[in-house]
Amino acid sequence: MNYGIGNVGSVVNMLRHVGIEVDLVATADEVERSKALVLPGVGAFGTAMRALHECKLVDALKQKVVAERTPILGICLGMQLLAKESEEAPGCEGLGFVDASFVKFSDHRTSERLKVPHMGWNTIDVKRPNPLVEQDEQERRFYFVHSYYARCNNSEDVIATCRYGEEFVCIYGRGNVWGTQFHPEKSHKFGMQLLSRFAAYAC
Repeated sequence: MNYGIGNVGSVVNMLRHVGIEVDLVATADEVERSKALVLPGVGAFGTAMRALHECKLVDALKQKVVAERTPILGICLGMQLLAKESEEAPGCEGLGFVDASFVKFSDHRTSERLKVPHMGWNTIDVKRPNPLVEQDEQERRFYFVHSYYARCNNSEDVIATCRYGEEFVCIYGRGNVWGTQFHPEKSHKFGMQLLSRFAAYAC
């Protein structure tokens, strides 16, 4: 999806690199015709939600994702938009597809002094079987750039976690909705595997 927030080119290029047919969608009609959706994003939560509203995509997304159960994958800020809210933008409602809120990394919540944003490569710990990543002993590394992280109100929505000062949710999912806090399009072979698995499940 292209709603004017962040560079979608790298996501499109990676999806095409792994053999997935991709169309950039920017209107409600185009969303309605989609078999599956990828919601990327870089920047601020409030700005992104305003952009979705201004592009008249919020109602279209709710129809497709909630009513029609169309698979959707949120990446980085896109993952945050799938949740109910973020403390980055008090009073601004997210899409609400996952019962989660986002909070900022803080030294007050951990004994370690953290650099924010959290940036770089980290391994993940897969907590339960899911369509996106195998639950096995293989070490998987993904590339992160973010200042906020998810707190899920339902533990069964947690797919994988990562550690930065404290353990945090880096993949969540409920039904046909998934979000990754890291950037699979920048994560080489593990990112390619994840995107391929999403496409195989969704299409």
